[in-house]
Amino acid sequence: QGQLVESGGGLVQTGGSLRLSCVASGHIFNSYAMGWLRQAPKKGREFVAAINWIGGRTYYADSVKGRFTISRDNAKNTLYLEMNSLAPEDTAVYYCAKHCGGGPYDATYGYDSWGQGTQVTVSS
Repeated sequence: QGQLVESGGGLVQTGGSLRLSCVASGHIFNSYAMGWLRQAPKKGREFVAAINWIGGRTYYADSVKGRFTISRDNAKNTLYLEMNSLAPEDTAVYYCAKHCGGGPYDATYGYDSWGQGTQVTVSS
């Protein structure tokens, strides 16, 4: 079973920036689309962004479009999420996940391997 390990979360003020990273085991990363999803307190898990395995196509939730950028470095088995203009509503645990290869990227059921999550807190 592969492993996904996120890092880069923390506490930031409104308008600030953070960069999340996710290091993956090789067999869980290569040839698969990857995504970032998040879960805010008392809410369900929701899609944030996804990228195909070559890295040429990206997908974003409307709530983060224009502020967040997803990218990947396949040579390093690492997925990134650059987050700018952060707002209190972005506060959540952010998860890195591998897409199963079927179904839409913006559906949480399409992801079959998950990291442990990293906390992002945006203060007002």
